[in-house]
Amino acid sequence: MANFNEINLITDMKSFLLSIACLLAAGSMASAQAPVVEMKDPHPTSPEVWNNVKTTGFGWGSIDVRYKKDAVPSLGKALSLNGWRGERVNAQAVLVAPEAVGSFEVSSSDLKCGKSVIPSSAIDKYFATYVMGEVVFQGDSVLAADRLVRAGKMAVEAKTVRPVWVTVNIPRDAAPGKYKGTLSAKADGKTFTIPYTLEVSKRVLPEPKDWKFHLDLWQNPYAVARYFDVPLWSEEHFSAMRPIMEYLASMGEKVITTSIFQYPWNKQTEDPFESMIGKFKGVDGSWKYDYSVFDKWVEFMFSCGITQQIDCYSVLPWHLTFEYFDCATNFSVAKRMEPGSKEYEDYLLPFLTDFAKHLKAKGWFDKTCIAMDERPKELLEHAYAIVHKADKDFKIEGAINYFGPEVAERMYDISFALRPGLPVQMKPEEVASHHANGKKVTFYTCCSPQRPNTFTDSAPAESAYLGWYAAATGYNGYLRWAYNSWVKNPCEDSRFRTWRAGDCYLVYPDGPSICSQRLIEGIQDCEKIRIVREGLDAKKAAILDAQLQKIADIDWEKSTDAEAAKVINDAKATLRALEK
Repeated sequence: MANFNEINLITDMKSFLLSIACLLAAGSMASAQAPVVEMKDPHPTSPEVWNNVKTTGFGWGSIDVRYKKDAVPSLGKALSLNGWRGERVNAQAVLVAPEAVGSFEVSSSDLKCGKSVIPSSAIDKYFATYVMGEVVFQGDSVLAADRLVRAGKMAVEAKTVRPVWVTVNIPRDAAPGKYKGTLSAKADGKTFTIPYTLEVSKRVLPEPKDWKFHLDLWQNPYAVARYFDVPLWSEEHFSAMRPIMEYLASMGEKVITTSIFQYPWNKQTEDPFESMIGKFKGVDGSWKYDYSVFDKWVEFMFSCGITQQIDCYSVLPWHLTFEYFDCATNFSVAKRMEPGSKEYEDYLLPFLTDFAKHLKAKGWFDKTCIAMDERPKELLEHAYAIVHKADKDFKIEGAINYFGPEVAERMYDISFALRPGLPVQMKPEEVASHHANGKKVTFYTCCSPQRPNTFTDSAPAESAYLGWYAAATGYNGYLRWAYNSWVKNPCEDSRFRTWRAGDCYLVYPDGPSICSQRLIEGIQDCEKIRIVREGLDAKKAAILDAQLQKIADIDWEKSTDAEAAKVINDAKATLRALEK
């Protein structure tokens, strides 16, 4: 855990953070956070850019921009938003401070349309804070606005800016119409007020649990225990995890990540995944299994609102080493076993057979997948054989970076690597066939591609693009290997010894990120496309398809951030016109 005592801001951070975690509401992250400590910018802007800025200012910015901390931005004085009932709509304002501000705070008015009101309590306000990231993989460092801290009061340094991220949670029962309201800022007693409007559609977005988009962000409970310094699987551990996993449910997450063998991905994260199932070999050679941790974790995730699928990693761990406790020797054993060998089958078959019985007894078998990550075809063949020998009805999930019909047809849930500029791995007719059989096809990003992605310094529109790409290709959704595999000090420095900065997590221990908020936006758009398409005639459907093709064709290597964002914003405008 980050040693915040060293900066003398709070003497007992563990107790502070846990007390906050217990007070959080479902679907929302922390209302108070760890202290904001920001690292020094390795590439400061020349202070001369501030020479003509004489007074503090506050105005509307763009959600497509990560504002540099010490650069002077161009801002607007008015803003127009739009959204469906039940949708979360984002905006960004910026305080510009040529002189130091000792106390900065923001507030929002109610939004009013005639007698109809969207209360200010439905409007979330965050300070965007700066975290160290990287410009390129294993390259130069950059200080980027990404961590979102629930807005209270904070000081602002001279010749810096402070972005304010605003999310309007439009109530499902809001009356359609154009609402008007204001966002206000107080800076050392001086008040700034900027107006905005929100056009609320008559359409209603389903609740996240009912979204068709198949979101699969891998959770890491071990990172939570380490960061909050609580015993693994203790009451304190689950209390700390609840707001984090409830926020994930609010993103539309469908999958629970479980580790049924130790270190399925070696020790690639700061906090490796241990096995959630104990395996014991008796003196007589018989096997016993302890499912208590597995059951507790799955039931907890159900209680957070994530209930559709349970993915179990992995009968093909990257190291091919399997663990158990040998009662005859009273020692733990970790042994490499080659897929296809008798030893591999003698170990796995009894476990998978017993596991299937346990899942059926719990009523979970039909929603469980035996999951394998980026494994070569020759190993997958051995895994298929042993899994289906244990129970022919076991479902299989897998992420792969190649296409082979013989692989895809055996997987219930398959995910392909996103490779911009190359054809999608499954043709539309193949995707349709997979869907017709009740199966899922998604795409994933990880340490690649460089763009589009969700790194700390990625352009915010890249996160929104992911939902639009799913709509453009007909894929069911999106997979990412790390929702919260935090680095040592995630709130300040997202750089990691192996992966590009920000690759390891999409949220912070005490709040969301700009990436996660824009990802939700893109997923909502994908849901809206699905709903709108159902009522379109052939002519209007062709207009939508043409716009989606432009999305799929974005050349991320040649496009600037602004150019790519414009394609997405143009597509949003087309969707708004078609929904009426």
